[in-house]
Amino acid sequence: MNAGDFFDNLLRERSEGRPSGIYSVCSANSIVIEASMDHARDCGSPILIEATSNQVNQYGGYTGMKPEDFAAFVRDIASRSGFDPENLILGGDHLGPLVWKHMPEEEAMSRAEELVANFVTAGFMKIHIDTSMRLGGDPTDRTLPDEVIASRGARLCAAAEGAASSQLPVYVIGSEVPIPGGAEEDALVPTEPSAFRASYEAFRSAFERRGLAGALERIVAFVVQPGVEFGGDAIHEYDRSAAAALVAALSDVPRLVFEGHSSDYQRPESLAMMVEDGIGILKVGPGLTFALREGLMALEHIERELARSHGFKLSNFADTLDDAMKSDDSNWRNHYHGDEESLRLQRRYSLFDRARYYLPVPAVENAVNTLVGNLESAEIGLSLLSQYLPRSFEKIRRGELEASPKALLKDCVRNALIPYSKACLLSNGIYK
Repeated sequence: MNAGDFFDNLLRERSEGRPSGIYSVCSANSIVIEASMDHARDCGSPILIEATSNQVNQYGGYTGMKPEDFAAFVRDIASRSGFDPENLILGGDHLGPLVWKHMPEEEAMSRAEELVANFVTAGFMKIHIDTSMRLGGDPTDRTLPDEVIASRGARLCAAAEGAASSQLPVYVIGSEVPIPGGAEEDALVPTEPSAFRASYEAFRSAFERRGLAGALERIVAFVVQPGVEFGGDAIHEYDRSAAAALVAALSDVPRLVFEGHSSDYQRPESLAMMVEDGIGILKVGPGLTFALREGLMALEHIERELARSHGFKLSNFADTLDDAMKSDDSNWRNHYHGDEESLRLQRRYSLFDRARYYLPVPAVENAVNTLVGNLESAEIGLSLLSQYLPRSFEKIRRGELEASPKALLKDCVRNALIPYSKACLLSNGIYK
């Protein structure tokens, strides 16, 4: 899908008083991506799938994938699941010097230029330029000036434009959010309207100085903090009244929506209000792998109940996952705190869902495959489904879902996506 055409339509709908939006699936998990595609196909909608710069970059990121690898990975899932590739939009999130922020400016920015160029060349057409972080040599005793952030952002935009061919990318700017992965906050204050206006003006000036007038017209969204976040065991719900002044400031800027990060776990009514208020792009990631992990643990309970009568060897999924997390704490040690029992509970159940980083570990993958294989060889009765997967149980009774383990796992992910697709309902009929 031409990202420019889609966002032109979205922005036109909003300008005509018909709130519309799109949700962004931020995940590299194949089951999550396939489930998301199934859901988008059934809704008759496009799908936006994004990768972050620490997840995917020219050196492989923590997934081991370069931009072209991730694009091929997603397109292969689309092909296998029968999803129309014309309805697929790929996005790059937090593209900038984040991964190299410890380096001197010139080295970090040179790598960031290569990063954004590689994303565009690989077919990513929604580019979030993020230059909000301090680099080596930047003063640490004061906030990075808007002019510096914008100047660096314009430099990266120029690299992206230089890499573009016939299809030109759309851009998202701004980054008043925690770094990818989430951060626990005691109190959240929405972005000040004056700060939003000043930052946008700095970007406008920087783009014009670099001769990027065409790219400036393709800025479709600005990242702000609308007062939405989640912690390990807490959810900061959207407060419409607290965000009212920020929302009102959106009318000062033509053809623009806000992009809301960390919208995971928000109530359906909160998501709907966010879209109505101009937060037209809703990012969701950990909430989807959290739902997948819930499904896997529910299936493991069913597996244990059926093991005696079917004689299969247990997968021990949850314990295998925890062993992998204990053997390498690099992906959770800065997020989870407390005594040993508290850490055990957080590793398994935290809303941060740092467990998602360990699903690709070979031992964990083997446990998932064993779990799925065991349950494929057994008939899962309705009573067990009612006990452990009640939402899927109701769909199975109505003939809307089969009781296979993979279908059940995808249904858990789709259940988490339903509030997003409803909130992003487009009045022009793209979403049913």
